[in-house]
Amino acid sequence: MTDTTAPPEPPAHPPRSAVSEGVPAVVPGVVPGAVPAPSLSPDGGGPAKEQPQPSGLGRVLARAAAVTAALTALGSLLGLVRDQTIAHLFGAGPATDAFLVAWTVPELSSTVLIEDAMALLLIPAFSLALARRGAGQRPDPVRALLAATLPRLLLALGAAMVLLELGAPVVVGILAPGLKDPALAVDCTRLTAATVLTFGLTGYFSAALRAHRRFVPPAAVYVVYNVGIIATLLLLHARWGVRAAAAGVAVGGLLMVLVQLPSFLRRLPPRGPRPRRSVRAAARAAGATGAAPLGVALLAPVIIFSLCRQAQVLIERFLAASLPAGAISHLNYAQKVAQLPMVLSLMIVTVTFPVVAQALADGEPEKARRRVERDLTLAGIVVLLGTAFVIACAPQIIQLLFQRGAFDAADTAATASVMRVYALGLLGQSMVGALVRPFFSAARPTWYPAAAMGAGLLITITAGAVTVGYWGIYGIAGANAAGITATAVLLLRGLGAQVIAIRARTVAAALGRLVVAAAVATGAGWATARLLPGPLLSTAVCCLVVPAIFTAAAAAVRVPEVPHLLATVKRKLPHVR
Repeated sequence: MTDTTAPPEPPAHPPRSAVSEGVPAVVPGVVPGAVPAPSLSPDGGGPAKEQPQPSGLGRVLARAAAVTAALTALGSLLGLVRDQTIAHLFGAGPATDAFLVAWTVPELSSTVLIEDAMALLLIPAFSLALARRGAGQRPDPVRALLAATLPRLLLALGAAMVLLELGAPVVVGILAPGLKDPALAVDCTRLTAATVLTFGLTGYFSAALRAHRRFVPPAAVYVVYNVGIIATLLLLHARWGVRAAAAGVAVGGLLMVLVQLPSFLRRLPPRGPRPRRSVRAAARAAGATGAAPLGVALLAPVIIFSLCRQAQVLIERFLAASLPAGAISHLNYAQKVAQLPMVLSLMIVTVTFPVVAQALADGEPEKARRRVERDLTLAGIVVLLGTAFVIACAPQIIQLLFQRGAFDAADTAATASVMRVYALGLLGQSMVGALVRPFFSAARPTWYPAAAMGAGLLITITAGAVTVGYWGIYGIAGANAAGITATAVLLLRGLGAQVIAIRARTVAAALGRLVVAAAVATGAGWATARLLPGPLLSTAVCCLVVPAIFTAAAAAVRVPEVPHLLATVKRKLPHVR
């Protein structure tokens, strides 16, 4: 979704020339007051033509958001194809349960090393280093940051990968003590252990490239990841069974690194005339320039938050391991489909996170506040529209996507029912992903997000343990929704009080109006799906009915962003041929 809800702000002062040293420092017009540099083309290539300062922000973010949206949608589509392939070949039974326990490793690695911790730590650090470089600070802050962080990261990730390979039986025993086929899960875990290293490098490259306003290679990582899994599955499933899926995860992780490596190497700062220094000396230099505020005090809160967030999946699989075979698989398929609206909504904050980080680094909290408030409302529109569609058409969606081969009608019914429960927590999931970024944008230690996530996790554990005996997988999904929603509420309240003075009540009121619109659209979609025969026809008609009713209801309850979006569409339509 492009950002056209408000006109760009004028620059705080006239542009100054920047010292680029081969890497663009800051996009002109993106952050008023920051050190300008040549504007960047959204396709990840070299500098584009200079853009006028007043309109640079809207143009850069719009193009970056459009390209990111396309690649995100493609990655999500391939993710569905991946899950369809697994369901078709292996159904939902002991083999898929064993693989999904092993898949916990890349899921945890993805959350910590790509989506949360690495981005939350390194995007602000690289943004600050680029600003310091643009101001002419020496030694080069970007090179100092790379030298201080990348070698240590490689060493730590390599050691963790080896430990996981050796300790796979213990890991499986902890994650799923009641699993029907633990030996198969151990084999799959050893294959997926490689993602600890490859996902770490992927996250590092992604953070560095996004800080440089290069969005295409990071957005393409899940495209190549899913291509690797699907291709490996098709080639090896007859010989290796479900182990082929685990091998595909390892192959996909390697492709994630390779798709970003050329662009990352092009962004590397040129080596100066001085001899190469040790990592310790580089770290001291980075600290002296302010380019690498990555001490333990900053690392610990981010990592703990990320681990607590991913622990929700661990709790789900732990509780579901003792349920009948296929329970873990039904939860997984339901979650993967239900979370697609959340993934698309977070595309907005993924693109604008470097802008918020740069605004705070330049001492412009008002600009950051406006950006965050706008992003929260836009993300809410996307995720709640998707939620309405998922709840209304859950059986039809699952039947279309998965009911073939070993995945039968009973699997469809169980997966669709639990997906509706999962969808109740999608707004919370999206808001947590959007709200946590500003907390870590200022590059100073804060434990509030970890504490909020810990409180939500405690709710998930308690509610899941109490309800799983009565409602099985539905109790687990409901506990997940309750825990993540509580975390979102705590983060919304804490952000305005501790980091950026957002108008929390105003944002909450806008989201509340969107919930009302989503409820109305859900009812209309549910009625439509029941009246029409066949999953394809009913789903296709709901694709038109649900957005139309949602938009009308949102306008009726006066959601602030909707008039701007409708006006933008009206302006664009005359130009469409």
